Amino acid sequence: MNKFTPAKPAGARSVDEITGSRRLRRMRKADWSRRLVQENRLTVDDLIWPIFIIDGENRKETIPAMPGVYRMSVDLAVKEAERAAKLGIPALATFPNVEMELRDQTGAHILEPDNIINRATRAIKAAVPEIGIITDVALDPFTSHGHDGILRDGIIVNDETVAQVAAAAVLQAAAGSDIIAPSDMMDGRIGAIRDALDDNGFHDVAIMSYATKFASAFYGPYREAIGTQGLLKGDKKTYYIDHANSDEAVREAEQDLAEGADMLMVKPGLPYLDIIRRLKDEFRVPTFAYQVSGEYSMIKAASANGWIDGEKAMLESLLAFKRAGCDGILTYFAPEVAEMLKG
Repeated sequence: MNKFTPAKPAGARSVDEITGSRRLRRMRKADWSRRLVQENRLTVDDLIWPIFIIDGENRKETIPAMPGVYRMSVDLAVKEAERAAKLGIPALATFPNVEMELRDQTGAHILEPDNIINRATRAIKAAVPEIGIITDVALDPFTSHGHDGILRDGIIVNDETVAQVAAAAVLQAAAGSDIIAPSDMMDGRIGAIRDALDDNGFHDVAIMSYATKFASAFYGPYREAIGTQGLLKGDKKTYYIDHANSDEAVREAEQDLAEGADMLMVKPGLPYLDIIRRLKDEFRVPTFAYQVSGEYSMIKAASANGWIDGEKAMLESLLAFKRAGCDGILTYFAPEVAEMLKG
């Protein structure tokens, strides 16, 4: 039986003629050559680990919507900070789950110097001074309505909220916070915080602006983690950015830099890679992404169901942030990734 050889179409060019002998697969042929030309790499230095803090001692609570993530009392958070430092993770971002009796319409408990977030900062800094601490001054963990600002007559009032978060930023800096990261998206908050920090001698405390925080569906598990799920009346579209808008995101970033932000953050992350790229190209300042709870939980859930390789999807998603231009990533995967990189 003759072996069939397909006839070459009349006038057909060879592959070398088509490509001009530029065969792009040449450098993909082996592991060593792929590594040699790899354009972006993920390292432990890219990781910021968000953790959740609760009152009490030796307390660790599961968060059903975020498998593998826990709320921790301050003493356990200190131990986790020690572990993170040994893994080489540069910084932690701390978020409180405040007891309901301490929440009110204005989030006034954020102005308590010894509140849970400030106690956690002091304890971690005392035990692990070499690790960076990033704190958020948004009011949502402290309000009874779950909004990021002071609620009056059904409206989030901008200027009163700005005054309060600026005062809270000073208290957080006094507790030892290295970076203030306001996520409330109120107009003028960056400038007010910078003024307040400088006026109180905290010139070296940096500001990471949640410059482009979008009104997103990906925050649900986080709201369970900080205890605001079910509290929120209405939505946050009067202060978060419409997820259809990219020019507006650039304007927000430009404004925050003009007011004194040292670095920018895009939140959520993976659905907004185009925003990350635009900001990095436009401003060329340190740019970060927050791989938010919904992104994390989707990968975990799909992996648990056997639909994807969770480890590979995790690494691919994080590398996508680097490719888009990120200098660092806030991710709940941080300790898991750090262990892998170390291994």
